[in-house]
Amino acid sequence: MMRQTLSAVAVLFITTMVSNEKAIAQTTDPVNIVTTAVPFLRISPDARAGGMGDVGIATAPDANAGFWNLAKTPFAKGRSGLGVTYTPWLKDIAQDVYMATVSGYHQLDDEQAISGGIRYFNLGQIQFVDFAGNPLNTSRPREFALDFGYSRKLADNLSIGVALRYINSNLANGSFNGVTYKAGNSIAADLSLYHNGLDDNGQGLTYGINISNLGTKIGYTNDAKSKDFIPANFGAGIAYTWAVDETSKFSLALDVNKLLVPATPVATGDYSTDSANIADYRTASIFNSWFKSFSNKAITFSGGAEYTYNDQFSLRAGYFYEGKNQGGRRYFTAGVGLKYNVFGFNFSYLAPSGNGVTRNPLSNTLRFGILFDLDADASAY
Repeated sequence: MMRQTLSAVAVLFITTMVSNEKAIAQTTDPVNIVTTAVPFLRISPDARAGGMGDVGIATAPDANAGFWNLAKTPFAKGRSGLGVTYTPWLKDIAQDVYMATVSGYHQLDDEQAISGGIRYFNLGQIQFVDFAGNPLNTSRPREFALDFGYSRKLADNLSIGVALRYINSNLANGSFNGVTYKAGNSIAADLSLYHNGLDDNGQGLTYGINISNLGTKIGYTNDAKSKDFIPANFGAGIAYTWAVDETSKFSLALDVNKLLVPATPVATGDYSTDSANIADYRTASIFNSWFKSFSNKAITFSGGAEYTYNDQFSLRAGYFYEGKNQGGRRYFTAGVGLKYNVFGFNFSYLAPSGNGVTRNPLSNTLRFGILFDLDADASAY
């Protein structure tokens, strides 16, 4: 597939992630979207959460918990679990762009668990072009992240988790306009906390915190000043579950996420000032960047609901909200979950929303995920 639109996507990746300067437009109501490298780490990685507006920090734990809040895994019903999810991307214009995830956990005992996961993002075959639109060559950009985590209970209803992540982003290789490009690499960590307030009937309040992608910048050239931030994020979630009767449960959940990445300086029109601001942005330390990020409004809200009958059938719905100055993504989601024997099947649908650049890449897309209960006696999620 060599579509002109994906050619533009390739140029966008190179110019926004590798160039030494960025052009910032000034308007009466400036839109200064916070951009990062490896944005695939911000894609909802499982179909269950995708059907609930992308909430997952405080929802009931399953095999995909490591992607949302690793501290949930000691409270999972099954001793071991495995999850696989397939997510089409840019489905309206491409058929070979997708993200696939595999995750799993194993409880070492009643107090602690280990987990692992992989996210693989394939951008399909892309025709690269120069700024004049002349074709250069074709490539298959791809990115992946490998996770390994450990979690344990601190008390009967409280747990913590820590995860390490290796990130590889191979967007372009070779030389273009005298610059040699290569795959970027980064190391990051997640820190998480989870409080489980459910009673014996499965009713009660749960909440959690997940600070994710705390790691090194990533670069695609040998120029140390051309490195970009990865999407460090602070997330907090809360959920409440009602045990309607012996067979039915209903849950409401809310997540709030703050991107811990500073915004690119807005252009002033003065070359010296703008150059100095860009230099300060590029040379900012990782630690300082987390604190500087609170001066922008890179915040998203996710709300979701889930009804479960007999731990075998689930209906889900949700809504995702992002402010206009950060892109204005707003969309409704719906999902279904089925449990059969040791298999769990999850489907989610994102309703078409937005226009042009605000159109969500998952609009009108059906996602599919499967869970495996490796403990044959475990209850359904």
